[in-house]
Amino acid sequence: MIKLLVDKLPRITKNKKKLEKALNVKIINRGKEVFLDGSGEDEYIAEKVINALDFGFPFSTALLIKEQDNLFEIISIKAHTKRKDLASIRSRIIGKNGKTLSTLTHLTKCNFELKDNEVGIIGNPEHIYNAQEAMIRLIKGSKQANIYAYLEKHQVQPVEDLGLKE
Repeated sequence: MIKLLVDKLPRITKNKKKLEKALNVKIINRGKEVFLDGSGEDEYIAEKVINALDFGFPFSTALLIKEQDNLFEIISIKAHTKRKDLASIRSRIIGKNGKTLSTLTHLTKCNFELKDNEVGIIGNPEHIYNAQEAMIRLIKGSKQANIYAYLEKHQVQPVEDLGLKE
């Protein structure tokens, strides 16, 4: 049984039945505490999905962790910069009318979410590295155009299926 502390509890309680069915776990909540009961692997995946929901990702995006074997990673803005003006860094990440974030989403095939001084990323393991690298470069002050060029140059090539998997 895993215990989690959740800030956005209504998001989880509203979708409790759907989550239990999709994640194969029993969800019990007391106050801000959420308990997950199931097999070890199901509990681990459910913990990642609930953390993603608590971070602010939409319900459908958070469930991609289970359905498509995606990863959920968090990058702390403070860990990658010495600047004290974190609001300007967050605004650089979002971009004008959200354009930078949408372009990064398109180029990396990952989903991004900003919460306080952290950036959450949900994506395929092959694409997560480029998304993290681009976000860290953006936090450190690289120009958006240079980051886009980096991402276009380092696109993940699709893996050729040799028929070995069943």
